[in-house]
Amino acid sequence: MQTQNGEITRHLIGIFYRTIRLISNGIKPVYVFDGKPPDMKMGELVKRSERRAADFERALSRAVERGEVDTFEKNIVQVTREHFDEVKRLLTLMGVPLIEAPSEAEAQCAELVKGGKVHASVTEDMDALAFGSNILLRNIFGDETRKFNVKEFNLKRVLDEMKLTMNQFIDFCILLGCDYCGSIRGIGPKKAFELIKQFQSIEVILENIDTERYIPPENWPYAQARELLMSPDVISAEQIQLQWKNPDIEGVVEFMCREKNFE
Repeated sequence: MQTQNGEITRHLIGIFYRTIRLISNGIKPVYVFDGKPPDMKMGELVKRSERRAADFERALSRAVERGEVDTFEKNIVQVTREHFDEVKRLLTLMGVPLIEAPSEAEAQCAELVKGGKVHASVTEDMDALAFGSNILLRNIFGDETRKFNVKEFNLKRVLDEMKLTMNQFIDFCILLGCDYCGSIRGIGPKKAFELIKQFQSIEVILENIDTERYIPPENWPYAQARELLMSPDVISAEQIQLQWKNPDIEGVVEFMCREKNFE
């Protein structure tokens, strides 16, 4: 999907029809864009970049073997700041509110839910629960042909059924592994749950486990990770006034058809 000048437009197609689908089903969406990631997340971002590079090399090798290099190269999309700016412009023309988070988008979504500005966070990232989103929805944007069910996670019910406080739940999430620090080697979900139920916090767990068998990362910054999850950098919900406006139809046509060559 490109303009006559070869500019990629699939990001506009995705956001345009996704938004129409939501609105036609009675959902009033708010889009939240990531800001600057916390310094503690940089290590995880480097790992993700390395995994993407490795996946790219494997995919390229397969394309070479099949003689499909040209098709492979045409399907490569490098997301740029310009793509984000175009999406924001389209949403504004459609009358849909958007927020640029100071840091993590999931944290800002959770703040909007906690502040009663929206009903739920819609994301595939479970971090939204650790940030305190009362309701998390997944699979809303799943492929309709594969008939994924939308999954709703209710934080209060999660805490009640696990019999954990919010602080204990955050420590449990850190034990499972988060974006901000490593986890204790040898401890999986079942063991992590047993430990948090028995000892209540990571500090007490470290005082009581066999650290030669269960090896914590050196200089493990779990306390800083906990602080990031409990008090993330967000715009207070009280400061945010959401407004859904009538779409600027002529503006949408001008942008999508005349500038981006849509029919």
